[in-house]
Amino acid sequence: MAIHSRLVAWALLGTSCSLAWACGSSNSGSSNGSPDAAAGDDGSASSSSGGGSGGSSSGSGSGAGDDSGSGGKDAGPIVAPQPLSPFIVVDQFGYPSSAEKFAVLRTPVTGFDKGKSYTPAAKYAVVDAHSGAKLLEAAPQAWNGGATDTSSGDKAWWLDFSTVTTVSDYFVLDETANVRSAVFHIGDDAYDDVLTQSTRMYYYQRDGIAKDAKYAGADWADGVAHPQDAMCGLYSDGSGAHDLHGGWFDAGDQNRYTNWAASDVIELLRAYVENPAPFGDATNIPESGNGVPDLLDEVKWALDWLVRMQNADGSVLSIAGHQGASPPSTDTSPCKYGPANTSGTLTTAAAFAFASKVYGSVASVGTAYPGFAADLGTRAQQAWTWALANPSVTFYNSGNVGAGEQEVDDNGRLQKKVQAAVFLFELTGNATYQSFVDANYSGLLSSFDPFHMEQIDTALEYTKAKGATASVTSAILAAFKSGVEGSGYLGTLTSNPDPYMSPLDGYTWGSNQDKAGQGNMFADVVAFSVDATANANATRAAERYVHYVHGVNPLQLVYLSNMPGATKGVTRFFHTWFAHGSQWDAVGVSKYGPPPGYLVGGPNPGYNWDSCCPSGCGSSANNAMCGAAVLSPPAGQPDQKSYLDFNDNWPLDSWQISEPDDGYQAQWVRLLSKFAK
Repeated sequence: MAIHSRLVAWALLGTSCSLAWACGSSNSGSSNGSPDAAAGDDGSASSSSGGGSGGSSSGSGSGAGDDSGSGGKDAGPIVAPQPLSPFIVVDQFGYPSSAEKFAVLRTPVTGFDKGKSYTPAAKYAVVDAHSGAKLLEAAPQAWNGGATDTSSGDKAWWLDFSTVTTVSDYFVLDETANVRSAVFHIGDDAYDDVLTQSTRMYYYQRDGIAKDAKYAGADWADGVAHPQDAMCGLYSDGSGAHDLHGGWFDAGDQNRYTNWAASDVIELLRAYVENPAPFGDATNIPESGNGVPDLLDEVKWALDWLVRMQNADGSVLSIAGHQGASPPSTDTSPCKYGPANTSGTLTTAAAFAFASKVYGSVASVGTAYPGFAADLGTRAQQAWTWALANPSVTFYNSGNVGAGEQEVDDNGRLQKKVQAAVFLFELTGNATYQSFVDANYSGLLSSFDPFHMEQIDTALEYTKAKGATASVTSAILAAFKSGVEGSGYLGTLTSNPDPYMSPLDGYTWGSNQDKAGQGNMFADVVAFSVDATANANATRAAERYVHYVHGVNPLQLVYLSNMPGATKGVTRFFHTWFAHGSQWDAVGVSKYGPPPGYLVGGPNPGYNWDSCCPSGCGSSANNAMCGAAVLSPPAGQPDQKSYLDFNDNWPLDSWQISEPDDGYQAQWVRLLSKFAK
């Protein structure tokens, strides 16, 4: 079972419980992780009104059968008196007007909800939630001849209402049982608010800044996080102090990893380059209104930190970390950094080069941040020069500082060197970089799957570079076309292996990142002009993965936290700040709940309690925290039901399914932005 490298350290914590916040007394020997919290078992709503553009959470969700105010975007009251059904599944935010639109009707056969069943009606109506008018009546079609799907444990039927294009708010009505779906919106602005909240996640992840209530919302206001970063010392003895403030918390921890931050910068810049239109200047972050798209302002926050991580010789420090606390402003643990390493220096070179090109192309950036783009270009070449002279400097930080291991092997460093060469060639046109890419590009395409989208996208990026070698460009595009149009990818549009329309070849830790990556792979067909005849199918396939995150899954769960407009969404997730037992624990449970827009890791059939359970966790009190058996769900379920809406820490280790991650979020933002206005 593959485990995503940037979270693998959580699996290695074992019984040592070395992080105080992960082993705190807030559990009091009890767990919130009961199967009743599985979010998908009864159709009840769980998401609050959320933060909007920095507002506060109400801390309570609407009840089953009453989601007025959820889902709707048009003016006027929602009229939807029928009870909500957990068996009529739709994208809870809606659908662009011209998009494919399907409801999935489900009856559980295996999994935690197998005792519940549903017989589909002969006819369903799509009902305007304001006027009550029926815009369409249609019969459902059985998925795969009535077979039970192994990945979800469900039988399913599809209701196609793609012909409904009039802008309004709707629900799908079972005209026999008189039960309905969640209310959703049809219109090209269906995902605009979702994209805003998804990008604002990075503001909450910012280190080294006070979260002013004006921007964060009163519920998530906090003082300056880690002012001690201004004097960050070497992990071993505290020597060599550097000012390393800024950057983003990488995931649920409060550490900042160079390799991963640089990769996230690249992915978010791809999102902007491929579709800049949805990224405005009014998402209510401190830089809003400065004339620069807020996404570029947010990415600059990370780039500024990477600049501080770069030494005068061009090398880049590998990591800066803390113990972490809730809220972050209360963490007084010393800042520690790891020494420079080759892989982090190369990934930063790639990020600086790409950012130099992107920021240099946006006139407002030059006005707001004069000289920034040019400086990044110089720094990118300095980083390359150092890495060329120091090709195998490594730093394995686990056990020293930080929670996740970001170091890579020899092949990983080679791929990062190719990545840096691609972006440096695109920026400078220098033949040295071109020659290196031409000689080594094939390794980027050696694994063709959504787990390796960074490598695949790097290869595709080269095909856009002015002056790229024609034969190499042709080879890359041909290899990608062959892979993406194969039976396991675009071929699934006809074979329909997943009743929820977003097949994935294996669910692992971080499956939601892989779902977004799969959607981005399909979107790459259009973004990189791979095959114009496949554009329509590729777009349709990509959007199905958006629907999955928006609730088209067997749990009927929006995999984003505390989202306004979601009838049933994530109420809690594993995070140092929004920790189990804290004031920000869970919507409707704690005083505040977490902020909107965090994408959680997702279903993970490999979930297990800590290896110390049930009786070796160091004390009878710790053993009691294990419970009598591994929580099921998430364990012992069909793949797509291997999720639980919980955030318990050690020894139940909820981070395996519910921890967010900046890398997951970047893949998600890039995919969602393809379909926002």
